Amino acid sequence: MTFVLVVDDDPAMRRTLSINLRTRDYDVETAADGRSALQIVEERMPDVVLLDLGLPDLDGVSVLRRLRGSSDVPVIVVSARTEPDDKVEALDLGADDFVTKPFSIEELLARIRVTTRRTAVPEPALVVRSGTVRLDVGEYRAWRADVEVHLTPLEWRIVETLARRRPRLVRQSDLLHAVWGPGFERQTNYLRVHLAAIRRKLEDDPSRPGLFITEPGIGYRFVADDPA
Repeated sequence: MTFVLVVDDDPAMRRTLSINLRTRDYDVETAADGRSALQIVEERMPDVVLLDLGLPDLDGVSVLRRLRGSSDVPVIVVSARTEPDDKVEALDLGADDFVTKPFSIEELLARIRVTTRRTAVPEPALVVRSGTVRLDVGEYRAWRADVEVHLTPLEWRIVETLARRRPRLVRQSDLLHAVWGPGFERQTNYLRVHLAAIRRKLEDDPSRPGLFITEPGIGYRFVADDPA
């Protein structure tokens, strides 16, 4: 599922984009200012950023410059500015596309599809070791103390989501959305039940987990000693 970060100080625009993107099965998070956007990117890398230039704290150009200083995340500037110089500056700084407001939602969706298709790369193979545990995420195989452990397909989706974002925090709603899809963001009891089963299979002491860490009321993170 493609994760889109919408950065715009206009509440109506954030709401319109969120509704339209979510109805088309995009995972969406919004930010009303530049600093919030940069914080979200640090915690959870989006697949594409829709960036307004007229923000109340850091302007969009400053946000774009900071993004390009630390990542290659695709950025589509969505702005009411129509001067050619604004467009040229944004593209020179590394924006992947520039859409002028007002725009057709279908056009914006097409630009998102093109941008994410152009920048998409296959998920890399991932093998992680920590203590007696070894996870081959690409092959969906797990061992504890050299004994192979069976995880269900749903348990693997949870493990893979956390392992690929390690050691960053994954919010409960994001994990539910990634594993079960839209409409399950409030079913936090699902996570408690399945994480308990995963811990029984992989943790040395499930009552004191060292791999699958709970941040109470917020989310979960996967902590491993080192990749293989």
